[in-house]
Amino acid sequence: MRVIIVALLASVVRAEWYTNGNFYQIYPRSFMDSDGNGIGDLNGITQRLQYVKDLGMSGTWLSPIFKSPLKDFGYDISDYNSIQPEYGSMEDFEALIEKAEEIGIRIILDFVPNHTSDQHDWFQKSVRRETGFEDFYVWHPGNVNKTGHRVPPTNWVSVFRGSAWTWNEERGEYFYHAFLKEQPDLNYRDPKLVEAMKDVVRFWMRKGVSGFRIDAIPYLFEVAPDSAGNYPDEPLTGPSCPDPTYDCYTKHIYTQNLPETWDMIYQWRETLDEYSSMTKTETKIMMIEAYTPLNNIKYIFSDGHGRKGAQLPFNFELISNVNGKSSAKDAKHYIDAWIDRLPEGEENNWVMGNHDNKRIATKFGIDRADLINVMLQTLPGIAITYNGEEMALLDVYISWEDTIDPAGCNTSPDVYLDYSRDPNRTPFPWNANKNAGFSTADKTWLPVSPDYKQVNVEAQENSPVSHLKIFKKLTKMHQHERAFTEGKLRMKLVGADILAYERRVPGTKPSENFVVILNFSNNTRKINIHDMFPQMSETYKIEVVSLHSSHNEGDKIDGRNFEVKPNEAFVLRGEASRLYSSLILLFTLLSASIIG
Repeated sequence: MRVIIVALLASVVRAEWYTNGNFYQIYPRSFMDSDGNGIGDLNGITQRLQYVKDLGMSGTWLSPIFKSPLKDFGYDISDYNSIQPEYGSMEDFEALIEKAEEIGIRIILDFVPNHTSDQHDWFQKSVRRETGFEDFYVWHPGNVNKTGHRVPPTNWVSVFRGSAWTWNEERGEYFYHAFLKEQPDLNYRDPKLVEAMKDVVRFWMRKGVSGFRIDAIPYLFEVAPDSAGNYPDEPLTGPSCPDPTYDCYTKHIYTQNLPETWDMIYQWRETLDEYSSMTKTETKIMMIEAYTPLNNIKYIFSDGHGRKGAQLPFNFELISNVNGKSSAKDAKHYIDAWIDRLPEGEENNWVMGNHDNKRIATKFGIDRADLINVMLQTLPGIAITYNGEEMALLDVYISWEDTIDPAGCNTSPDVYLDYSRDPNRTPFPWNANKNAGFSTADKTWLPVSPDYKQVNVEAQENSPVSHLKIFKKLTKMHQHERAFTEGKLRMKLVGADILAYERRVPGTKPSENFVVILNFSNNTRKINIHDMFPQMSETYKIEVVSLHSSHNEGDKIDGRNFEVKPNEAFVLRGEASRLYSSLILLFTLLSASIIG
């Protein structure tokens, strides 16, 4: 008994506040407008923070709130230590932190280290070659071509189209920008810049944040120049992308995923841990945005020799590779791919939505929205949700005239919808009042959804069944059912249509364990759950079922002959099998005999 107690205490000590957690991404500009100007703000978030807590969230990360000219809506920062005036003041941020501490939810900030705004004081000083700032950015005088004209130093292409090099007349050199020309890349080969960015991290930890979601990590370093100060061209991708203005034109072997990037992550982790140790506060978390090959994920976690990296490199395998046309077999493949490469001792995480991608109800279809949320909340580890996915919100059509996202604006009217991220960034629908309860303004920064009177928080909370209520049930189970906090995962396929898996703690009662059934198809299939998971049950109780199903929560089903209709998702609680019941009866009789 003593050994068991010691083991349990050890497991409690090891558990961090974010373990098996739920994180909620808030897009501040669209969450809640408190002052009637049509733009979401910090006081609006504070007013609605209890909603996030009630969803079952461990923490919420805010898309950038720093001072910015908003060429890329906050991802072009002109002052890392100031709040964008449209969102409020530093006092408003401090009030948000106070509210978060009061209700027990952590605030994570979106840290954008790859680039600043061209209006940042650092960039202006670098342009003027002021002492200490000369090399804060990536500069090059360019090359002179055969006709005597000065041209960019390489063929590197911006994510937002066109050359990644822009000429600055005052300095007389080109500067590199992986994104907009108004977003010059910082130079992490300059030790002064590295220390300045660590100071930014320390500043916000002193303000009370619990960690950082770190943006665009793969772009952090570019290849070092050669002895003559020159950079190499990147190889071309070939016929698959022949247009030199598109990001896909080159293979990014010199501008993405360089080994130096991982070392910078370790340095930031050391900065966070040093602060926590010095102030005797809880562990600060790093959540890394890294659309990077899976083989690189291990480097983001650690160097394998004692240096720690991020606790949570976002797992983009599902969001990047699974869509409405994908099968259950596809989903299992990418789940396995991540788990198989997860370093020992590290925790899984799952992402299906964010501010850069179509909403899950649009991507997969409204009938499959609950299925996706069931999957995210019942797989082992941390689940990350983009605001609104809990209600199965759809993307909102935004006309070319109303489009403001540079990813769309830098294209043309015939293709902008393929690139614009405006449709999934629209105002959050709280109720059926004016502007969906988001704002009292006559016009909001993006149009509200035309169906907001039917699809909003208030309506779904008041409905007997809704996507929102299903989501809340899932997050509660995710946090409090032992099978989901520590149970083993065992997956099976039924053809290519159905993904089934058990979450089970060995040695526990069937009623403490679960089977999840996900039909990724438009086909009806009969399945035998008992054959797939014989250590579970013969009968089950439905704990969670997708909204469109004809089944209800609490229904009992026969696990040996269960019909699963198109796009249905189930979380099934085991019931005592005949074998289990017989063993219990035998144990009871034996105990009585021994006592007698």
